Amino acid sequence: MQMLVVVVMRNMLKMLISINQKVLWREGGPALPPSWTPNAIGKESEPNPFGYLRKTRETRTPPERESDPQGKPTEMRAKERGKSECYPVMGWIRTVTSSYAKAGRLPQGLSEQEHLSYPTQEEKQMTAEEDSAGASFHGVTDWHDIDWHAANQNVRRLQARIVQATKEKRWSKVKVLQRLLTHSFSGKVLAVRRVTENQGKNTPGVDKVTWNTPQKKLNAVYSLRQRDYHPQPLRRVFIPKKSGQKRGLGIPAMKCRAMQALYLLALDPIAETTADPNSYGFRPGRSTADAIAQCFGMLARQDSPQWILEGDIKSCFDKISHEWLLAHIPMEKAMLKKWLKAGYRDRGVLYPTKEGTPQGGCISPVIANMTLDGLETRLQEAFPQEVKRKDGRYASKVHLIRFADDFVITGRSKEQLENEVKPLVEQFMRERGLQLSPEKTVITHIEEGFDFLGQNIRKYKTGKRYKLLIKPSQKNIHTFLEKIRAIVKANKALSAGKLIRKLNPLIRGWALYHQHVVSKETFTTIDDVIHRLVRQWTKRRHPQKADAWTAKKYFKTVGENKWVFYGTIEEQTHYLTDAAHIPIKRHIKIRGEANPYDPTWENYYEKRLDVKMVDTHKGKQWLIHLWKEQGGLCPICHQKITKITGWHSHHILWRSKGGPDTKDNRVLLHPTCHQQVHSQEITVTKPPPLTKKGVRKA
Repeated sequence: MQMLVVVVMRNMLKMLISINQKVLWREGGPALPPSWTPNAIGKESEPNPFGYLRKTRETRTPPERESDPQGKPTEMRAKERGKSECYPVMGWIRTVTSSYAKAGRLPQGLSEQEHLSYPTQEEKQMTAEEDSAGASFHGVTDWHDIDWHAANQNVRRLQARIVQATKEKRWSKVKVLQRLLTHSFSGKVLAVRRVTENQGKNTPGVDKVTWNTPQKKLNAVYSLRQRDYHPQPLRRVFIPKKSGQKRGLGIPAMKCRAMQALYLLALDPIAETTADPNSYGFRPGRSTADAIAQCFGMLARQDSPQWILEGDIKSCFDKISHEWLLAHIPMEKAMLKKWLKAGYRDRGVLYPTKEGTPQGGCISPVIANMTLDGLETRLQEAFPQEVKRKDGRYASKVHLIRFADDFVITGRSKEQLENEVKPLVEQFMRERGLQLSPEKTVITHIEEGFDFLGQNIRKYKTGKRYKLLIKPSQKNIHTFLEKIRAIVKANKALSAGKLIRKLNPLIRGWALYHQHVVSKETFTTIDDVIHRLVRQWTKRRHPQKADAWTAKKYFKTVGENKWVFYGTIEEQTHYLTDAAHIPIKRHIKIRGEANPYDPTWENYYEKRLDVKMVDTHKGKQWLIHLWKEQGGLCPICHQKITKITGWHSHHILWRSKGGPDTKDNRVLLHPTCHQQVHSQEITVTKPPPLTKKGVRKA
């Protein structure tokens, strides 16, 4: 009896110590012991108060990690006696279908026990990697002491593994990798860095808090804990739309933005792997120019489809079904539900959110994209590209090009689009709680033309044939000129130099947006209108002066142009940009299956980056710097790099593995040498710098 009392007292002491350690952990103290670590479903495993009923081994303190403790608690085992002495608490385990399986993302019929135990086995396999990834970050007390190179490398490595697991449809492993990433120190510091360096860094949420000092940023990193996180309501603001109406935006608090950015790091690799090939909106490495190039490829030929369904979704972000999102978006359901049900505050009044995903959060565009993904696959299944018939082959010519919630679908005839394609799209949208806008969803013939993403796409008759031309739309031109007129009118008292500094970014940005289409004549027309505006501006400033006087004061001859508007700011001369001087360059469309998180596409993205470098002034300066730094030699074969041999820009540490896009991480290689580096995984190092005499340092 006395022995039993001693054993009971000893176990009660252990339990009290465990409870005390748990309290210390919540206050930022030592890590949780294994008996308090959260299990696979995010709940805590209570300590076993009846440890005296079976012999136990000493509980080991886990090594320090860069994230919160996770994984299955260390089990206590009985001595081997030929059979197990541990009996199950549950008499039977029923087979259920998890939420991931209902969404089509896990195999059906997965038992509840298997659903919990399998990810735990994966966690055990990746514990060593997690420990090594976070070892260098523990004890960071200064924001500027963070090793950003290591943080990027850790996150990109986990993202690459998420992509591979997604391609193999190993959804349990995907879930474990997502958890590792969202609980890692590397992911948290990158999330905080993102929300404190973008354009909205000084825009507070309902709590009026911003992170504008290094100490606040570091404190924010340690505050990103999933266990005690409760999102705050969104701050409601309204911005004007083109139609004259207003669009409501929800501005999250800084902590909610950082938490969304953290989970976006784990969700975006899956979204890119499972996305529709011809979806181009809100995706890294893709733009409206890719969508327009796809339109040209689908409509330019003589045998191309002649009818187009212009689709527009009515209030896409505001109407998405919460039930559908919780069932199909592959991320932590509890966290997603918190964001969806957070509500918003408008003029001091709190309103609940029963549907839709808020516009304003960084994760909302990706969620909206994943909601609309699958439409292209469904169209391809219903309308195969080629079908064999008795009278020959039949092509449906149904193609989808989508940019966010704007899309066009091509077809052979108006009846096909009206009676077959449109009902299928409406059914697809209805499943997600969405519907097409009756006013904006129309069917158009290609000879009449249609507007898409600021461009007008139309076929013109040239003799006996038709030619497809893509030009800036009249609506887009009108909007741009109205903005220019408003700036000139509102700045009557500014000096010429300051007015030019306001106009140049708009002119250059608009011209660069349209430089990939047939827009040379449009650029000339735009320049003429802007020239007339600035002439009126000069006459308004000097109504008593002659035209010759104002022309001499505000206009110069530059090259062949005798009427270049100019001004000075602090003895520096500024010239008004001419849109016609922006060269017309055809855009090379990105490949539909390209994935920036997949290391197998690293070489492809490097080639696309080379093209962009040549097209920009800054990129050309980089090329010259790298070429001179290497002495014009390839580091692999040590032969000259010339225009004849060609060149590729190689990242020493791959971007898919966390390498930065800086000069220090780049070298120029011959195309063949570049292929050899990637195929044989050769390590490339930067050549030592040159001395003043042109000799390399030892």
